Amino acid sequence: MKSIRLMINLLGVCAVCLLCSSLAQAQATRTWVSGVGDDANPCSRTAPCKTFAGAISKTAPAGEINVLDPGGFGAVTITKSITISSEGFEAGVLVSGTNGIIISAGTGDVVTLRGLDMNGLNTGLTGIKILTAGAVHVEKCVIYEFATRGISDERTNNGTLFVTDTIVKQIGGGGIVVLPSSGSPTIQATLNNVRIENTGLTGPGTGFVTIGANIRGIISQSVLSKNTTFGIQADSSSKISVNNCWIGYNGAGVDAPNSGEVRISNTVVTFNTGTNVSGNVLSYGNNMLRGNGTDNVPTIQGQQ
Repeated sequence: MKSIRLMINLLGVCAVCLLCSSLAQAQATRTWVSGVGDDANPCSRTAPCKTFAGAISKTAPAGEINVLDPGGFGAVTITKSITISSEGFEAGVLVSGTNGIIISAGTGDVVTLRGLDMNGLNTGLTGIKILTAGAVHVEKCVIYEFATRGISDERTNNGTLFVTDTIVKQIGGGGIVVLPSSGSPTIQATLNNVRIENTGLTGPGTGFVTIGANIRGIISQSVLSKNTTFGIQADSSSKISVNNCWIGYNGAGVDAPNSGEVRISNTVVTFNTGTNVSGNVLSYGNNMLRGNGTDNVPTIQGQQ
């Protein structure tokens, strides 16, 4: 009897080991999607999946989903560290009446979205909605025709947002908005070579806005144009540093109300319908701030 029990226990241990091994093998470090793929496939290079949602469950944490050829790969919710990358192919995320990509990952997770073409068809809600994550990188993406926001950082944990070489346009509300849904987390946003155009199509629209005491933003080498309210706004004690940007054709240029603060250098603020700058805007004295509906003189900040 003892030998039988021992054999049964050994068989049970072996079964558990085999199960764990099969689960580990089910998630690959690198997976693939294709316009002619199938989500029943293992998402390998030779048997790719059809959608990002189908591939993400088969991709290990900190792994990467690559795009094999042009296609529409659908909305996805991200719950772990991952990279979704398309280099050289159209990687469409076409949604109607919902969000494009929701990021609800761990507070230390890193999410990278690269080379995506995200179209909300004027009824999609938000292109990229961040609920929780450590660091989020948006690179070489085009986000357009969403009814609410292009990128909405609503996380309640400390984290960073990096947006590089990206276009956000034709948005019903704000372009890139950093506004925690609750609490006072420290969120640092960095935008470089970003175009935010034509926001506020169905309501107030600011190109780049930060709201909250511990919210910080850096924006450089970027264009903010045709946004119905402001090009840039730092509200509620948030702070933004602006360098080498062009801000024009907006409802107004740069605004810093409610103890917010914006520091600008090497920047052109012109052809805005309303004021060039308002609120607590500090200039380093090397900007061009003329040709607006009203040209205020900002506080000159000494260089050190």
